[in-house]
Amino acid sequence: MMAASWDGANDPGSQSDDSFHFERLHIEPLYDAFVCPLTNQVMRDPVTLENGQTFEREAIEKWFKECRESGRKLVCPLTLHELRSTELNPSMALRNTIEEWTARNEVAQLDMAHRSLNMGSPENETLQALKYVQHICRRSRSNKHTVRNAGLIPMIVDMLKSSSRKVRCRALETLRVVVEEDDENKELLAEGDTVRTVVKFLSHELSKEREEAVSLLYELSKSATLCEKIGSINGAILILVGMTSSKSEDLLTVEKADKTLENLEKCESNVRQMAENGRLQPLLTQLLEGPPETKLSMATYLGELVLNNDVKVLVAGTVGSSLINIMKSGNMQSREAALRALNQISSCYPSAKILIEAGILSPLVNDLFAVGPNLLPTRLKEISATILASVVNSGEDFYSIPFGPDHQTLVSEDIVRNLLHLISNTGPAIECKLLQVLVGLTSFPTTVLSVVAAIKSSGATISLVQFIEAPQKDLRVASIKLLQNLSPHMGQELADALRGSVGQLGSLIKVIAENTGITEEQAAAVGLLADLPERDLGLTRQLLDEGAFVMVISRVIAIRQGEIRGTRFVTPFLEGLVKIVARVTYVLAEEPDAIALCRDHNLAALFIDLLQSNGLDNVQMVSATALENLSQESKNLTRLPEMPLPGFCASVFSCFSKKPVITGSCRLHRGICSLKETFCLYEGQAVLKLVGLLDHTNVNVVEAALAALSTLIEDGVDIEQGVAILCEAEGVKPILDVLLEKRTDTLRRRAVWAVERLLRTDDIAYEVSGDQNVSTALVDAFQHGDYRTRQTAERALKHVDKIPNFSGIFPNMG
Repeated sequence: MMAASWDGANDPGSQSDDSFHFERLHIEPLYDAFVCPLTNQVMRDPVTLENGQTFEREAIEKWFKECRESGRKLVCPLTLHELRSTELNPSMALRNTIEEWTARNEVAQLDMAHRSLNMGSPENETLQALKYVQHICRRSRSNKHTVRNAGLIPMIVDMLKSSSRKVRCRALETLRVVVEEDDENKELLAEGDTVRTVVKFLSHELSKEREEAVSLLYELSKSATLCEKIGSINGAILILVGMTSSKSEDLLTVEKADKTLENLEKCESNVRQMAENGRLQPLLTQLLEGPPETKLSMATYLGELVLNNDVKVLVAGTVGSSLINIMKSGNMQSREAALRALNQISSCYPSAKILIEAGILSPLVNDLFAVGPNLLPTRLKEISATILASVVNSGEDFYSIPFGPDHQTLVSEDIVRNLLHLISNTGPAIECKLLQVLVGLTSFPTTVLSVVAAIKSSGATISLVQFIEAPQKDLRVASIKLLQNLSPHMGQELADALRGSVGQLGSLIKVIAENTGITEEQAAAVGLLADLPERDLGLTRQLLDEGAFVMVISRVIAIRQGEIRGTRFVTPFLEGLVKIVARVTYVLAEEPDAIALCRDHNLAALFIDLLQSNGLDNVQMVSATALENLSQESKNLTRLPEMPLPGFCASVFSCFSKKPVITGSCRLHRGICSLKETFCLYEGQAVLKLVGLLDHTNVNVVEAALAALSTLIEDGVDIEQGVAILCEAEGVKPILDVLLEKRTDTLRRRAVWAVERLLRTDDIAYEVSGDQNVSTALVDAFQHGDYRTRQTAERALKHVDKIPNFSGIFPNMG
């Protein structure tokens, strides 16, 4: 009969409907006396009124309450007769009879459910059996023991393998009801692979199965003994963490996943897994609030985690101060854990700033410089040095950040001197990190001069240069980067040190020559050599002797031809290479080998080509300056043609003599010229390219281009022809525009000089005399320039008749 009833009840609705339905699925008859007239359900606690009517206690009490609240008389809900008393008499005999009847029926019904919970049963029978198990478990906690003793829990678990989605979802739901507030059932469910199976449902695409699975896990996670079991299942915590941050999940599912993770936090290994999978707050909370051994464990694990930058900032803001306190006052084991954790989070600029504000500098410096019982072992000093290097490279202004009782800064002379002392007296690992500290401090204009002063006063230059030969690459890179930062401020000292030892200079050249693409080390080495004083003849001669220029020239050509393709260091690398090559153009007068090098490798042509390196302002500027140097030497290298001897008649009778015609001579230098041999800009067709740079946005490029063009009209060449060459290249107006723009004093001085030379040509002077803007610019230079500029401007104003030329009025009395 019960089976037939289950067949007809497909999927009951609300819980009250289920109760009504299941109470009618009985083996023995249901007597009307068992049913409360108010609830129409079998009574659990029947009570009798004075008129003999029996009701469920909770139902009749609710009736009386409603009567009082509405002001009605207290009447029997069946007879509607007024009651003199509301006393409720327990019907113990009826209650016992109902309980015995219920128990007999439940046994029979559970037996029916037992037979229906198998893969061969129809889907609707299985669903109804599962629903019935839920119903009796909700009736009383003791029924959960009955379900367990009847062996139904393993059978419900088997239903998780059903091919029916409805059965699987109902089975998950039923298991949740069975284990609610019953630790024994939870432990039974945790045996075998059941929990692993439940976890698999978390990754199902069907949201209903995920929702039921996470609800079941939430119930299981309320048991402390099961937290470790759940966490030990591969991927369980990762999936739960992912669900909490999902924007596509149902809100209830997200909430259950979050609460499940909160329960799992009872197990320390789970907290580690959560941190590894991006849920760091539990670990941070335990690090802040846990007992000492937990704090130590969490700090140790934090030091092993790989964190993204956003998380590093969160961690620094949450536990940075706590870690710093442990680092200052804990035992050696705790200090090590704190240092390793701080090392992890300090490698990000924003988090490093937070740690600086939290006061990390003082204990770091103390750890590095400390002596005595609190001395850190070398491995921990290395970590301290690494952290210090990270925070120094955060971009903060350490000139204005005091620390310690004496309010020192990291660039205080005694601090820098102590760092230099440590660099010379520790192992390579710590030396490398401390050099990186100095690299950071010398990267900012507010702090570099203080470091330079300390290095000079301590005589540490030679020691720092020696690291160029270090076998450890990291140490070598750090030292070269530091020296590169120092070279603009102590270039001559570094040049002297490098000249004093062939080893270090040779090591730099070897680094640059490595054919391994373009590395940070190579870019730093090139930058260091490029910034050394370009007029240091001894250094240039040593570079010539070691073949450095030939190698550097070949690297420049390789980059220009695309044989070495771009990396993030290609621009500074090329800029440095060009600057190194340009060194030879500063010593042409003193070093014949420099002239030979320029000729052999046609450097003038190379620099002309580099003028067209659009977007590389420094390359264009240095190339223009190198061409200026080469062009100034042209007049000394030009070979004057040999004049033919006059014939007999011409030697006797002057009327027969005729001025010889010389072909092939340079109109500018009046001799035999070429770009390769004499570096003649006119013969090399460089004038147009230099004129094109006069409207460059970078004032330094304009200045270098104007200086190179000025060599065409300087003393020692045919100035009239030089002016003509500039006119042919349409360079006069751009030069006048440079004068009018007044961008810098240096540029104005050069422009005034060039304009005065141009105005020596009458046609140009006549044309310019009508331009009031040029006259005003010359007057301004005459009034406000330095002494030499004022003199030059005065001569220029005389050319355009703005100042009278008195030299023609007063005779030369000399």
